[in-house]
Amino acid sequence: GYNESFNGSLRDELLNGEIFYSLAEAKVLIEAWRRHYNTVRPHSSLGYRPPAPETATPPYPASGSASLHLHPDMAAMSLMH
Repeated sequence: GYNESFNGSLRDELLNGEIFYSLAEAKVLIEAWRRHYNTVRPHSSLGYRPPAPETATPPYPASGSASLHLHPDMAAMSLMH
């Protein structure tokens, strides 16, 4: 059940709203989404708290769009064309 929930969230929140033009871009955006999912995004099963609150890196800014804002270090790695 947990895997199905995660897969559904990944599809709904990231994959359905993005077009990846390179493998490097996909890696960067998926990693940014994974960090957001695990450290910022509230989970209803945990009383609307994130599973692993942010401790080592600053939180990503809230985004109203389907695309996440990238941490500056990750944005530099992106190879968008």
